[in-house]
Amino acid sequence: MNYNIEPIAYIHNNYVEKFGIPRQSGIIKDSISTIVFEKKYQDDNSLRGLEEYSHIWLLWIFNDKNANKEWSPTVRPPRLGGNKRMGVFATRSPYHPNGIGLSCVKIISFEKTVNNGTVISVEGADLLCGTPIIDIKPYLSFTDCREDAICGFAENTKDYELTVMFDTDISSIKDEVINEITQLLKQDPRPSYQDNSDRIYSMKFGEFDVKFKVDGNYLNVIRIETTEYLVEKYSEQLRNMGYTLVEDQNNRKALLLLSSALAGVTMLAAVGVMQETQTASAA
Repeated sequence: MNYNIEPIAYIHNNYVEKFGIPRQSGIIKDSISTIVFEKKYQDDNSLRGLEEYSHIWLLWIFNDKNANKEWSPTVRPPRLGGNKRMGVFATRSPYHPNGIGLSCVKIISFEKTVNNGTVISVEGADLLCGTPIIDIKPYLSFTDCREDAICGFAENTKDYELTVMFDTDISSIKDEVINEITQLLKQDPRPSYQDNSDRIYSMKFGEFDVKFKVDGNYLNVIRIETTEYLVEKYSEQLRNMGYTLVEDQNNRKALLLLSSALAGVTMLAAVGVMQETQTASAA
C-alpha cells in the first residue's frame, strides 16, 4: 500500500547547509527558526489550543539529496569515528528506508502575518533551512519523557565538545550571533575520521562563512566573512524570475531568503516570506 504525504510547512533558519547543523534538537537552545505553513494549511483553526503547550514535535522529510539514496541495513555513525558500522535502526542517520526526521522544539511565539498566515517561531531546531515539515504534534512530558531510558552507544559521546577560540576580529558581529556560532562549533561539525590540524574548514551560518581549524580539543576560528557570494549568485536567479532585491536596514534577511531557496524551499514560499519581510518586491 502506498501513502501520499505532502508538506504542511517549511522551516526557515540560519542553517543553510548540512555541515554544522546541530546533531540533535535542543542542543543549541538559542537557535530560533520559523515555521511557515503552506497556503492550504494556513487555517488558524488547526492551531487552536497549541498555544497552551510549551514544546512540539516536528515530523519532517530529509531534503538532503544524499538522504534519498538506496538504504543500507548498516551505517557509520560520525560520533563513532566514521568507521564502525551499526544497524540503521539503532541510529538517527538520515539514511533510513524512509527519510523521516523527528525533532522536539520549544515554542517561542505565534505571529499573524499578511501573506503567510500564522508563523510559529521555535527554539532548538536541527533542520536544514527549507526542510519540509509533514506534521506537528504537541509534546507531552508525562508520556514522552522517559527518565530511566538507556541511550546505548550514544551515551558514550553525549558530553563530547571542543573548546572554541577566536583568532579574528568579531567586534562587528552581534553577541548573540557569536554565541550561536560558538555553540555550533563546540559540538564539532567535522566528520570524526577527519583529524588534520592544518586543514581549514568552512561552516556557513546565515550570511556568515566561518573558517576554522581544529587541533586536538581546541577549535580556532581564523576568519569570519559575510557570504556576499550568495547575493551575487542567487540574486540573478531571482531577477530572472521577476523579482528585485530591496535594500533595507537588515540585509541579513534577504541573504537568508536566498539561502532558503538554495536549501530547497519552494520558490513560492520564499517569495511569500520576502514580501512579508519587505526584503524583496515584484518587479
